[in-house]
This record gives sequence, C-alpha cells and structure tokens, in this order.
Amino acid sequence: MPGTLPNFPSMPRGVTMPALLSSLPRGVNPPSLPRGITIPSLPRGVTLPRVVAMPTVPQAPRRLLQDCCSVFDHQTAGGLCGCCWALRPRYKRLVDNIFPEDPEDGLVKANMEKLTFFALSAPEKLDRIAAYLLERLTRELNRHRYGYVCIAMEALEQLLLACHCQSINLLVESFLRTLRLLLEADKPHLHILATNSFVKFANIEEDTPSYHRSYDFFVSRFSEMCHSEHEDPDTRIRIRVSGIRGLQGVVRKTVDDELQVNIWEPRHMEQIVPALLVNLQSQTLSDTGSPAEHTEVCFRELLGRAAYGHINNAIKPVLMHLDSRSLWEGRGFAVRCFQIIMYSIQSQHSHLVIQQLLGHLDANSRSPASVRAGIVEVLSEAAVIEAAGSVGPTVLEVFNTLLRQLRQSVDYQLTGYYDNAGRRRTTSTQEKMLQDAVIKTIGSFANTLPVYQRSEVMLFIMGKIPVPGIYPALGSPNAGFEGSRMIQVMLLKSLLQVSERYESSNLLTALPSSFLEPLLSFTLMEDPEIRLLVLSILISLIDRRHNAARLVPASVTLDVSVLELKEDRCSRQDNLFMRKHAQRLYRHVYLACKEDSSGRSHYQALFTLLAVLSVELANEEVLVDLVRLVLALQDVALSNQESLSVFNRCGVHAVCAAFLRLLSQLGAPPRLHQHAMQVIESRQKEAPYLLPEDVLGDKPRLPDAELKVDEALLFVQSTIYEALTGSSFAPHCERLNTPYTPQLSDEDRLSRRKSIGDAVSLQMDLQSGSDTPQNPPAEQITFQTLKNAIEDGGVVEEEERRRMQLVERFQTAPFEEIAAHCGSRTSLLQSKLDQVFHVIIRPPPSPSGQPAPRSTPLYEMKFPDLCVY
Repeated sequence: MPGTLPNFPSMPRGVTMPALLSSLPRGVNPPSLPRGITIPSLPRGVTLPRVVAMPTVPQAPRRLLQDCCSVFDHQTAGGLCGCCWALRPRYKRLVDNIFPEDPEDGLVKANMEKLTFFALSAPEKLDRIAAYLLERLTRELNRHRYGYVCIAMEALEQLLLACHCQSINLLVESFLRTLRLLLEADKPHLHILATNSFVKFANIEEDTPSYHRSYDFFVSRFSEMCHSEHEDPDTRIRIRVSGIRGLQGVVRKTVDDELQVNIWEPRHMEQIVPALLVNLQSQTLSDTGSPAEHTEVCFRELLGRAAYGHINNAIKPVLMHLDSRSLWEGRGFAVRCFQIIMYSIQSQHSHLVIQQLLGHLDANSRSPASVRAGIVEVLSEAAVIEAAGSVGPTVLEVFNTLLRQLRQSVDYQLTGYYDNAGRRRTTSTQEKMLQDAVIKTIGSFANTLPVYQRSEVMLFIMGKIPVPGIYPALGSPNAGFEGSRMIQVMLLKSLLQVSERYESSNLLTALPSSFLEPLLSFTLMEDPEIRLLVLSILISLIDRRHNAARLVPASVTLDVSVLELKEDRCSRQDNLFMRKHAQRLYRHVYLACKEDSSGRSHYQALFTLLAVLSVELANEEVLVDLVRLVLALQDVALSNQESLSVFNRCGVHAVCAAFLRLLSQLGAPPRLHQHAMQVIESRQKEAPYLLPEDVLGDKPRLPDAELKVDEALLFVQSTIYEALTGSSFAPHCERLNTPYTPQLSDEDRLSRRKSIGDAVSLQMDLQSGSDTPQNPPAEQITFQTLKNAIEDGGVVEEEERRRMQLVERFQTAPFEEIAAHCGSRTSLLQSKLDQVFHVIIRPPPSPSGQPAPRSTPLYEMKFPDLCVY
C-alpha cells in the first residue's frame, strides 16, 4: 500500500546499518527505498548500538547468514516493531539482553539485574516475561542449543527467588511447564537440571495460595527417575539421586499446604515409597553421596511430617514392597526399614505401626515360616524402639495375635503343612525358629510396658495356657495331647521372658493367687521341661534383688561374704505373702523333689529357689520352716518306699547339703554352721556323690553299688534344734519337732495328668461316679493314709480305666443318650436340693417333747392382694 513501510527484519544486536552495508560482497548493491520513503528517525534518548568490527572477508558471508537467522528467530508479528529491534516491547528486549552471544559465557548478570528490577517494578508483566522465556527455551531446546536452555532456566530461578507478589502464581505456572518440558526430554542432564530447579522452587515459601496447581506429573516422573537403569553407572546414580531430591522437594512443597495436592493419598504413596525403598536397598550407608544416603534423609523427612491419619497410607506401601520383593526372609533390610520408621515418626503414633505389622502378620498366617518369622522379628525390633507404654489400647491385641501365631505354628509343625490343602510343606526346624521369634517378641513387648501392665500380661498369658482342670483356651482341637504340651511349653517360655525383667517390690502383686495357683499346678506335671520352666519363673519373680546369678551353680563351698548378696529386711507385704502362700510353695517344692524324671537342671533350680527364698524373705519363722522342709526332703531320699533312682536320691541329698551350708551363713547360730560343716566334711571323705559338686556336675559321679547313707552323713534334727534354741530362732524352734508333711489337694491329682484332655475326662469321671448316692463308712485318717494318697499308686490305674471307658462312651454314644444321661443327673441334683431345703425349713424340736405343728413354708404362703406391693 502506498504510504506504508515494508516489513524489514530487525537488526541484530550490536550491528548498525552502515556496518551491514559495508559487509556486502563486491558488486552487490543494497536495495533502494521506494520514492517518498525514508528511514524513520530514532526516538529521543535511543541510540544505535556501537559499531562491531566484522571479521575478515572470507568469514563475512557465513557471519551474515548467522545474523540473518538470528534476525528471523527474533521476528514476531508484522508491524513496525518487528522491523526494528529497538522498537520491540521492553520486557522482550530485557529478556533478549540476558542471553550472551556465546552460551559458554553464561547469563549476562547486569542485564539480568535490569530484568529483575523491571519485573519487581511491573509485576503485571511477570506472566508475559515467563511466557516469553518459555518460548525462547522451547526454541533453543528444539534446536538442541542446551547452553541457552540452561541460561533460560537460571533466569527463571532468579525471578522466582526475587519476586514474592500476588502475581507470582502466573510465573510459577510457566516455570512448572518449563520443568515438565525438560523432564519429558530424553537427555539425562536436562532431567538433572530440571530437578535442581524444582528443589530450589520447593524451598521458596510463597505468600499467596494456589488452588489449581498440580504435582501429579512430578511425583510420577521423579519416582520413575528413582528406578533409572541407565547403562552408565555414574549417570544412573546421578539420575536416581536427582529423583530422590525431587521427591523430597515435592514433599516439602505440598505436605504443609492444605490447598496443594494431598501427597498422602494412596496413589501417591504407592509411587513414592517403593521408589525410596529401591534405592535404600541398593547400596550401603557408607558410600557418601550414594542414593541410599539421600533416600534415608528423604524417607525420614517424609515420615516425620506424617500426621495421625497418614501413617497407615505411608506404612502400607512398605509392607507391599517387602512382600513383592521377598525381603522378609532376609530380615536385615526389613528390620532396617522399620527402625527408620520407628525413629522418624512421632512417638504417639508408634502403636499405629504396630497395628499394621500385626494385621500383616495375620494376613500372612499361611505364608512360609521364614516370612512369618521375619515379620515377627520386625515386630520385636519395633517394640524395643517404641516408647514405654505407648502401645496404648492394643496391648492385649498384640499378645493375643502372637499367641495365636504360636497355636498355628504348632498345628503346622504337627501336620507338616502350612496350608489347609496340604500342598505346602514346612519343617519342624522352620517352625521352631518362628516360635523362638514369637517368644522373643512377647518379651520385647512386655519390657516396654509399665509394671502394672506386665502383671496383666502375665495373667493374660496364664489364662491362655492349657491348665489342668480347665479346657484349653488356646489349644487346637486337632493338636491332641502333644499339641497341648507344646503349647504349654511355649507359653511358659513366654512367661519366663516377661518375668525375667519384671521388677516389683511387692510379691503380693507380683504373685497373686489367681496367677500363683495355676502356675504351681505345673510343678507336678510329668513333663520335666514344664517343671523346669515353672521353677525358673518362680525364681525370676521372687529374686527381686538379682541374687540368683550369684548362687548358681549349687555348691557347698559358697561363701556369703564373697558373693556380696543383696539382703534386706523382710517387709510387711512380704510377711503377708509368706503367711498366705508359704505352705503352698513348700508343698510343691517337696513334691517336685519326688519326681523321678528330674535332672541336674531341676535340682539346680530347686536349690536356687530355696536360696532365693531364704535371702529375699528372710525371717526366723521362714528359715525354720525351710529347715523343716529340707529335713523332710532328706527323709524322702532315705525312704525305700519312693520309686526314686540313685541319681535322684543323691540329687536330693546334694540340694539339702548346699542349702544348709548357705543357710548357716545367713545369721544362723555358730553351732548350726559347725554341724553343717561337719556333715559336709564327712561326705567329702566318705561319700562325695552326696554333694552337688559331684552329682550335679557335667559328669555326675554315683556310687557303684546300692546307695547306703550312714548316720554320720546326715543332718540331724535334734542337733539342729539344739543349735537354734539359744538364739533368735528359739520362739519357733518347737516347730522343728513336728515333721513337715504336705497336704494332698485336688490340685495335685489334676496336675499329675499328662494333658488337659486327661484332666477334663477326670472331672467328667468324678461327676459320673456321683450319679448313685453312696454312704461310705468313715475311715480314720492317719499318716499312712495321707502318704498313700500322695503316692497315688493303685488309685491311678483304676481311675485311668474308668476314664478311658467314659471317654469312649462320650465318643461313641449317640447324642440322645448323652442328653438323657445329663437330664437324669439334673433330676438327681434337684431331689438333693429339695432334701436340703426340707431340712433347713424343718422347725426345731419342742422343749416339751411334743412334735411342733408343721408350719407352712414362707415361699408357699399366700398373702392377700392388699399386702402385696
């Protein structure tokens, strides 16, 4: 159109029109302007850049081509502004000025300061500046000019750091689009560049909220970088470290801002957590700057920021990752993961991790024993780290789950399979490893609890043990007698784990009747392992001052002055405990010594128990009773009526000698000490097999012929009585003249059964024997009667026969017959109750001898309606 200027490309920076005309080749004339058209003058204050010297003539055409390309690259929409670089918008000129001619020179700092000042002065231009920078970066990226790409990213970072205004969200959107563009490229160095920029952005605290920003792409892309398998090891490590740092930046940017994306959602956690665990597993922490080191820092920060409602979403991916990679069996990595978790989360949230592990253990109840053992070991380590008492309301749930795992392990061990279909085999060795891990975990959990809760835990475990006379609450119906015995052993081991670190100053609370009575019932079981466990539990609970370790092994050479035993005066609560339970303890010690299946460990434990009783609960009355008990045990070893082997007799004599030697040093009169030493010296010369050093050693020495003990080798009751008469023991010495005789109770009869099934059958047997009322003649109770009752000789065979008949009857008889039998017994009971009521309401005899008129019972009287309220 006439009168308008044609569109000329803008001049490159630093090039003037004369310089351009002079650089044309020879014979080439510049085009002339149309008639009437003149070059417009520059605005006031604007000058052309200084003249730049051109290279030599041979390089002029190539430089001209480069300048023309640069001109066309900067060309925008048509118009006068596109014709001249000086007439372009100011923000574009400022952005263009930050790019040097050579990208290796880096960002032009002076021009960057001008651009920053302009952005701060006109924040409404931020969106245009960011958009233009994104356009320049995209163009340079497409042309593979990565130096200019780095310069554009550096400019965006400086603008983000400098600008904190309400319009910064527009700049952030362009910045995130730029990062996404770089992360979508196939160049590792661009990924690292974008990650570094994102980390700097994540550390910026924004003043204005954002409602529509999304980080889903960055979570998935950074997680993918954490799984990088680049062929170059160094590049692979750099990419993985960048991915970890990027995830850390996402967490920092989003976790404290409720308006941002919820990073704790399962879809995000299922990407972040496995990406971190893969790198945590890859290398060791000794490698400085390795992915594992950065991963642990990021993982701890992630868990440390987790609130109450986010713990489960963070822990579940960990469990899934350990399952999918079969990392429970190795145990080392799984334990390390949960150590990091327990140390990182807030202490009040620890019980949530325990709950997740317990639920996962139940879910894997039909997994191989190695997997279950790995989960249980992680539970044990987590319990050690957990703060004391923070298990919270899940205390009984923890122990109930662990005890249930013991029961299932017993079933698997007996059947040889860990599934109902009988296809997946297991071995006793694997199941025993699991059982040991469960028992260790029970002890670890109990040690984190306060004292009063440990007492409740012991009562809870005792309630789960198949106690004679009570139906086993934990035993499996398919386990049988052997299964019940195995469960008894394992639960008693669990009790021992709890009791070893149980510290209480009051034995009344440590050993209440509800706990002591069922525990003592196991001291008479035929299984020697069960008896030994019960003795160990009693020792650990009574030994509050930890003297038992100094008293092992049993020896007649123990010197109290060297042992440094911790003694204290018996308190009032201890006196009450001994008055209430002492006879029961003595009776079970007495009967336990008569078991022919006892071994060296049993006699060592019996000596330790007697020694602990004399040290912890020492008073004159208790010591005299213990002397009576020891003399009774000596009589048991001498009696020909007891079916004890030579080893058992020698073991009892050795326990008596070691205990009286110790007792004579605990404030006893010197005459008692002299008598004990005289007997011991005689035995050392004539019968060393009656001392613990010989008979209770690793290689016991027994007499070659039949055991015969002379009077000079025995402790004499009369001599001990005379020794105690003139001392503080005098008020209780008369008790020595009465030989100790334990009383037989129903508890002993029930305890001698091999398993719970026998005890239940015996109860049914006793009830069935009372169907027909009998009036047996009164029998005089003598010492021999009690002794025979304790021996329980011929009665056992008769009761065994009747028990087997009763069991067979209940297994084979139809249900109608059993119901009719029970109904007849109910009728018999009702008739007996009627007889009792008749005797109670019968009027007393009249003083005159005349029978009193029969009065109407109160419950048969009929009152008028007005008297009834």
